This record gives sequence, C-alpha cells and structure tokens, in this order.
Amino acid sequence: MFDFSEEEINRYSRHILLKEVGVEGQEKIRNAKVLVVGAGGLGSPVILYLAAAGVGTIGIIDGDAVDLSNLQRQIIHTTPDVGYSKALSAKEKVNALNPHVNAIAYQEFLKADNALDLFKEYDFIVDATDNFPVKYLINDACVLTGKPFSHGGIFQFEGQTFTHVPGSNCYRCLFDAPPESAPSCAQAGVLGAIAGMLGTIQSAEVLKYITGVGELLTNQLLTFDARSMDFRKMSIPKRDNCPVCGKQPTIKQLIEYKQVSCELKQH
Repeated sequence: MFDFSEEEINRYSRHILLKEVGVEGQEKIRNAKVLVVGAGGLGSPVILYLAAAGVGTIGIIDGDAVDLSNLQRQIIHTTPDVGYSKALSAKEKVNALNPHVNAIAYQEFLKADNALDLFKEYDFIVDATDNFPVKYLINDACVLTGKPFSHGGIFQFEGQTFTHVPGSNCYRCLFDAPPESAPSCAQAGVLGAIAGMLGTIQSAEVLKYITGVGELLTNQLLTFDARSMDFRKMSIPKRDNCPVCGKQPTIKQLIEYKQVSCELKQH
C-alpha cells in the first residue's frame, strides 16, 4: 500500500509514468538513503537530481566553505553563499527544491575515523570528491562495509565514472594506489559544464541502482572527452589480486593517504 499524497503524485508523475519505475519504483526512491561525499562540482548535480527525484534521505559531507572560484561549476551554490559551509548550503537548496527529502549536512571532511560508521547508515555512496586520498578512502570503506558506490573524476575537458557493487571491480582494480603527484583542478583548470555532465551520469546510476532499472556501469569504465564528445566504455574485469577486494586482500583497515599535487609548467 502506497501512501503518496496528491502533491507527491503530481511531483513525481514523470517517474510514475515510466513502466520500469512506476509507483513501486518511486517508493523505493523515497525509502532510499544516499550519502554524497563532496558538495562541489560533481556533488552539485548529483544532490540536485537526487533531491528532485525524491530520494528519502540525502547525506552531504563536506568540510569546505564556498569560494568565489567554485561558482563556475558548483551550481548548487550561489554568490551569497561565498564563505558559507558547502554542506549547509547544499542542504538548504535541497530543502527549497523538495521538502519531502531529509537532507543531512555533515560539516566535516571524510576521514578514516568516521567513514565506516557513516557509510553503515546509507544504502549507496557517491564519490563526488576532487582528491585521490578521499577516493581511495571511499573505495576501501565501501568494500569493507559492502556498500555500492559511484566513482566520478573530472580533469580539464575529460570525465570518467564507474559503479561498484559488492563483487564487482573496485577503484583499486583499476588503479592500485594513489599517484605520487597529480595537478588539481585549481592548478590545471576544468571546463565547468564537465562537472554537470559527469554528475548527471552518476545520479542516473544511483537511481538505476535504487529502482533496479537497466544495467549499471559495473566492471567497466565510462570515459568522455568533451572537446570531441567522444564517449567510450572499457571493460575492466575484477582483479583477483586486488589488495582490497581480491581473493586474498591485504588491506583490512582504512588507509589515510596524504594529498599530493604538482604544479603544471606554463608554456
């Protein structure tokens, strides 16, 4: 028995009209709990689309404050938010967009000492971060707690994403350990719309997982280059010797790597 109000039925009517979703699928969306790690370029479209879709609980963890340079791509924030907590800013936008959603703001950074307990409270985790140490932290915490997650990464004009569910390949199957150095978006630049393109794909993966519709991006990596609008999917099988999800894992507790960066030479 579904107890959607007339307002909710009208709000989600375009979902309900889809035979693959329907009222049953919308009920699954309403009951879902999703944690978004990062309320920046990727997190902005992810949070907005999940809130619009009616995901019942959306956790938002980000210990940073809004900077003027963020507004070129972090569309959940506005000019008056500069200097304000990203997590609280995102929570307020969710509340304004959909009052049926329970948005929870965590004004802190994801760390080894809070990840496992936090992840246990959610059904799905979204990696919307912009640094390698947290990406590996998310991956390892999800594998250790048996949680599915969506990985996302952007750089200049390019994006990449895949979805992990228990038993499928993880981030370490693709990239065993963090790079020794890598330029950040602040150093190398990024086309703002790239974040929207990839974040929208990630939000679609979340909704597909919740409703059971379609095929997820598991055991494959989706990449695109916006300069040519070339999209590619590469098959990435699960690696038996993966240090965290392989047959004999060596990583059994979270590792907190240091953030590394490098300056790009100007020519």
